[in-house]
Amino acid sequence: MNIGRVLSICGLSCLLLAAGAARADGPVATVRVAFDRDGITSVRTEGFADKDAARAITANDPVRVASISKLVTMIGVMRLVEIGKLELDADVSRYLGFKLRNPAFPDAPISLRMLVSHRSSLSDAAGYWQTPLDGRLHDTLANPRAWDGEHAPGTFFRYTNLNFPVVAQTMERVTGERFDRLMQRLVLKPLGTDACFGWAACDEATVARAVTLYDAGGKPLVDDNHGRRPDCTVRPARDGSCDLSRYRPGDNGALFGPQGGLRISGVDLARIGMMLLGDGTLALNGARLLTRESARAMAKPLWQYDGRNGLTFEEDSDDHQPGFFCRWGMGMQILATHAEGCREDPFGDGVARIGHSGTAYGVQAGIWLDRERGSGVVWFATGMPEERTGGRSAFSALEEKLASGK
Repeated sequence: MNIGRVLSICGLSCLLLAAGAARADGPVATVRVAFDRDGITSVRTEGFADKDAARAITANDPVRVASISKLVTMIGVMRLVEIGKLELDADVSRYLGFKLRNPAFPDAPISLRMLVSHRSSLSDAAGYWQTPLDGRLHDTLANPRAWDGEHAPGTFFRYTNLNFPVVAQTMERVTGERFDRLMQRLVLKPLGTDACFGWAACDEATVARAVTLYDAGGKPLVDDNHGRRPDCTVRPARDGSCDLSRYRPGDNGALFGPQGGLRISGVDLARIGMMLLGDGTLALNGARLLTRESARAMAKPLWQYDGRNGLTFEEDSDDHQPGFFCRWGMGMQILATHAEGCREDPFGDGVARIGHSGTAYGVQAGIWLDRERGSGVVWFATGMPEERTGGRSAFSALEEKLASGK
């Protein structure tokens, strides 16, 4: 659907009719932004950011991009590594202020490098996002269900959301800054983005453009804010209060969703991709966030599936597509692994792209970079089923279509 043409032909009444039928034969909204190192090369949008308001989606509207948040968090980690605040291979316990150990392997230290490559031996069985404002992540980590009792740290890949709240907590501990504000300073503002982890750090104009996430039946699930900032931008305290000024950085790394809570537009997510294609420098404004060595280190494979050394799907999801994960760096997935059982190539051309996918609350999203050609693409679709279905790969048929640009 060409939204501009619809408006010019029949005005708001036609948009209202279209909004009511938005899920009849496809997603509620799709956005695709292609880019190279120097800028955006194409933009395509279709559908609605807010069906009730008949507000057409644009590539500048912020959406909760789910697990793509992990890649952006990783950029912040590397910035702290570069200035000597963090070490990738140190025992992370030294930053957390308590000993982080798998109870089944009490003598095996756990490092940041293990956490960001999903080889820490943590699991999501004890939860990760439910920690309230007045809660402590340490309590989740003390639950034996949070651990894989069969595989020692560093030996097995298990995609685990809980890894990144632990990472965020280390970032808060070494800086004394609240995670959402820290990410503004380290990554989001230097790149010129209007983005935020949760809504607390975004300005009113950005909040007003929020994309509502819908399930496959068109029911709103997340960010159905009607142009307003939510009364509480995090999970409230156990007494129902929501006073962020009382939060002490370093207690609750899950609070601002480092694993999935980033709100960012397709255009702004492309800026992050351009910076990575530029080996740490964004050509649009000359901002250097990372050294070339750091940017390349994120994409270096630390794990590759060999048939027995990890799980190739996410356990904490309804989408158990085998072969979705086969290679991993630091906060970054690597596509198109040529190995038996690997199906992680939505482009279908065998090119080893780097980036991250995102799936939650009816959104399917991706950012993928072809470093050799110096090109990349960002996409998201709302109103999608939790399962990625219909594709020849482990990605959905719609994502394969967005990958191809057709």
